[in-house]
Amino acid sequence: MLRQVAEGVLVHESEFCQSNAVVVHGRAGVLLVDPGVEDDEMACLANDLSDSGQTVAAGFSTHPDWDHLLWHPRFGAAPRYGTARCAATVRDQLSDPGAKDEIAAHLLETEVAGRVPLDLFGLLTALPAETARIPWNGPQVRIIEHQAHAPGHAALFVEERGVLVAGDMLSDVLVPMLDLNGTADPVEDYLAALRLLEGVAGDVEVVVPGHGSVGGADQAHARIERDRAYVLALREGDVPDDPRIGPSAKPGWEWVNDVHDGQARRLARRSERDGTPERRT
Repeated sequence: MLRQVAEGVLVHESEFCQSNAVVVHGRAGVLLVDPGVEDDEMACLANDLSDSGQTVAAGFSTHPDWDHLLWHPRFGAAPRYGTARCAATVRDQLSDPGAKDEIAAHLLETEVAGRVPLDLFGLLTALPAETARIPWNGPQVRIIEHQAHAPGHAALFVEERGVLVAGDMLSDVLVPMLDLNGTADPVEDYLAALRLLEGVAGDVEVVVPGHGSVGGADQAHARIERDRAYVLALREGDVPDDPRIGPSAKPGWEWVNDVHDGQARRLARRSERDGTPERRT
């Protein structure tokens, strides 16, 4: 079920990890961002759009994680955009003939096994590097690209509506997840991304994370500060005072503790390997 969060901006929340698909109404169809996970949910979304007389004019994937690269045939053949680096990452991934089989095997370990369509997985159109806005006939949608969480990750800011689509950042249930595989300084990359989001936060009325609850105007700065505090604590090797982990974690989301523990261990190993001294602020 689509829920309006601002004029011309609607959200559909999946049962899988509270994944949020975002619909932005344009003058000749809608922009569909990270459209969903399960086949029946995406079919329902396609029905809702059809019933309201809307077609999909463009799609966008905020980053190259599998659950943000899905599509349903009923959405049509509109261009599905990603940043140049995001699209290149997906292209490299799909150059392996066994890539989809690996994703399908991974999904067997989840509650959505057998319910995720992979036929149209990852068919992105790369936007030219440093493209500032989505090329479509609708409200101005600013692309805020950075290197936190995943290569070519991008938040979108629907300027006329005050809506920040944050990708896998600014969640109330997930702690910041750093890109610990392909970057020299994942902590600084994340802090730099938060500074970019902070640059628009004063104009934000609605925050839509990739996973979790939609937040109001008061949540933009609050979530940025919470994520920054978590990342700084992680960098210093401290135990974060964060409601998303520990005994205050949301029921059903206790596994986020494992995400945190894994990140802390890997950062500690990187520090030992590189001889990086502790940094205190």
